[in-house]
Amino acid sequence: MSMSPTPLVNVVRYSALIAGIGYGILHRRSLQKDWDAKALQNEQKQKDELIKKAKEEYAKLKAAAQQKVAPVVDAVTNPDDPNFDLEKAFERWEKE
Repeated sequence: MSMSPTPLVNVVRYSALIAGIGYGILHRRSLQKDWDAKALQNEQKQKDELIKKAKEEYAKLKAAAQQKVAPVVDAVTNPDDPNFDLEKAFERWEKE
């Protein structure tokens, strides 16, 4: 003797199933939206920190370059000259 569910029980079961699936989809979307917003915020924060660090390093290098008052290396920059020295030419160009 098996008892088959009544049509009302089947309607309630399938309605609950569909409602649960719908709720799961909506809840997943809201969680994904929040996660995406936080990820974007973290990415922007990282970029801002990198820019800040780069600006600080640039300021340090610029200050060091201004403090460094070294005489310009007397180098021959003409490659056709027999006294041409590539290293000295590079040093001069870096200091300029």
